[in-house]
Amino acid sequence: MSFLLLEAINIEKYFADVQSLNIKNFKVYTGDRIGFVGANGSGKTTLLNILTGEIQPDAGVIHRNCDIAYIRQFGIITGNGSYNTRKLGEYDVLDKLENPVVSGGELTRIKIAQAFSEAHRLVFADEPTSNLDIHGVKQFEAELSRQDSFILISHDRELLNRYCNRIMTIENHGVVIYEGDYDAYKRQATAKQERALFEYEQYANEKERLQKVYKDKKAKASKVTKKPKGMSSSEAKQRAFIATSRSFDGRQKRADQAAKSVQARISQMDIKVKPREAPAMKLDFGLTDPPRGKIIFSGNISFAYGDRYLFHNAEFEVENGAKVAIQGANGSGKTTLLNILYSGEFTRAPKATIGYFRQGFEQLDMSKTLLQNAMADSVQSETMVRSVLARLLFTRNTINKTAGVLSGGERVKLSLAKLLVSRCNVLLLDEPTNYLDMPSLEVLQSILQEYEGTLMFVSHDRAFVNAVCTEILTVRDGKLK
Repeated sequence: MSFLLLEAINIEKYFADVQSLNIKNFKVYTGDRIGFVGANGSGKTTLLNILTGEIQPDAGVIHRNCDIAYIRQFGIITGNGSYNTRKLGEYDVLDKLENPVVSGGELTRIKIAQAFSEAHRLVFADEPTSNLDIHGVKQFEAELSRQDSFILISHDRELLNRYCNRIMTIENHGVVIYEGDYDAYKRQATAKQERALFEYEQYANEKERLQKVYKDKKAKASKVTKKPKGMSSSEAKQRAFIATSRSFDGRQKRADQAAKSVQARISQMDIKVKPREAPAMKLDFGLTDPPRGKIIFSGNISFAYGDRYLFHNAEFEVENGAKVAIQGANGSGKTTLLNILYSGEFTRAPKATIGYFRQGFEQLDMSKTLLQNAMADSVQSETMVRSVLARLLFTRNTINKTAGVLSGGERVKLSLAKLLVSRCNVLLLDEPTNYLDMPSLEVLQSILQEYEGTLMFVSHDRAFVNAVCTEILTVRDGKLK
């Protein structure tokens, strides 16, 4: 029998007088393994913070019937070393946390270890696999698989498919629940979108038909209104006063009433808004003067930091048009490999023009607008640049924002847009999926699947890797395979 762990009733939250959340009733029972997805800024983290009591809603009440463990995406490590820590497989948890010096991945591991160090009936996790390598992700999955009830914010679709039995989103400031895993949610969401489009088309067609009927009846009423030749104005007024259904003036009144009746039907129709469709985008790749040879990169790499070799006589080659995912443990040399390829210290094909996406956003001018940044090095037309920005979910209202006010995810998308419209025909991408929400991630995936050039990228998103890459380059023990 399911037990009610948490209930939120009539929750409202505002930021600067703008409503963020308006949730009538939300319940979590034992056995609910909920994946929480949606666009950046939709209110996912805010809702978790409200449910845990970290921030207070402007209205509403929350009933918590159990303790809640919370793995925050950002935040400090709690505790002073006195809590019950244990090793989580590969997680070597620090016994004492006073002034710890840890990396981002180690910090994430410690937060995960804290959450699972004691039994909790309900766990909240906000992007818990960020900065984790494959080993870390697998160990988190092992802990999650033993957890009976949780709410998980994640863009890792494999994680959502493997462990979630419900998916929830924020729509129109409220919670919407979809039964099943992420793939089931996508099918339901797609069907919902298709149904909305069908209903809009039905509405648009019927409105167009009624508007035509209205115009026809107004035209007919206008013709009937004209008085017969030879009739004086006073006589026309007298006839109008005593009009019958068979008289000239009666016909005029009926025609006018029929037109008004159609107009009333139009005004009473349930308005349907056309669902947003992805704009068409077909880059003219010929403008990049792409290389024609079979091989883009080839050679032998040896590279060391001091006495520590990252690569030792590591041979490999990359074919023209390949989409290569670079994989390996943290510290194995993935980013170093991209740096070497970009530096020109490696054999490359003639006409290979390399574009490099780094996490530092060095290529953006923070004082210029999105459109100005995207156009700066573009070989595509302004119309195409605008289409690329729209495809990456930038609206007309945002393309005139300066880059300096953009969020991390927006800066990622703008940086990628700059590369896509530039003369570059070989792209090196270092963790391009970081900071992206699920809709943006799926859009980027589709764009890179369509990309005609050569692509090498590092990503820990397994579904993204599987969908985009044509081959995998593994970095291990100083070798490339």
